[in-house]
Amino acid sequence: MIGMLTGTVLMVGMGEAILDVNGVGYLVKCGSRTLSGLAVGQVSTLHIETHVREQAITLFGFGDEEERAWFVRLQSVQKVGPKAALAILDIMHPNEILSAASLEDKAAFSRANGVGPSLAGRIVVELSGKPAPMGRGFGAVQGLDTARTPDTAPPQNSNRDAVSALVNLGIGQSEALRAVASAAKKDESLALDALIKAALKEVGT
Repeated sequence: MIGMLTGTVLMVGMGEAILDVNGVGYLVKCGSRTLSGLAVGQVSTLHIETHVREQAITLFGFGDEEERAWFVRLQSVQKVGPKAALAILDIMHPNEILSAASLEDKAAFSRANGVGPSLAGRIVVELSGKPAPMGRGFGAVQGLDTARTPDTAPPQNSNRDAVSALVNLGIGQSEALRAVASAAKKDESLALDALIKAALKEVGT
């Protein structure tokens, strides 16, 4: 099973790239977010999720472990396949997925290509209240951004730390997720301390 590939980018095409690893060219399916961080001739690292089917072995590549883990988590929802999972990750950073699920924001998921209202509703129901997925050896995943340039990397935020702080105060995981998501949506520029205070005001509202 392939978990990660590091090599020279030989080709970047529509929905895929070829990575030369020690003379072997690996064809890797990628979303537009990951592809935007790749350039022909550069050495890049992709986190790999391998799908084995009867007639094909398909490699899906991601710029960080966080996106790979969410790719797997999204497919745990009935009727969400690789194509829909990639489409969601193309328009939403993992933190946004967590927030949208906590806020039951079906419209956010419906913006993804191929995700209709019914499927968006199913995603919200099955992901709401759940913590971030566990990455390979990293615990709750945090982005490594190995294939992104500074221009394509998403802005860092303190949502996960704020949720952890609220849970440590005795607030349930589901309520903490909802409160932090609601506070962050009102003001995305909040620093960690301010975000925790704002989230505490959201608890029970």
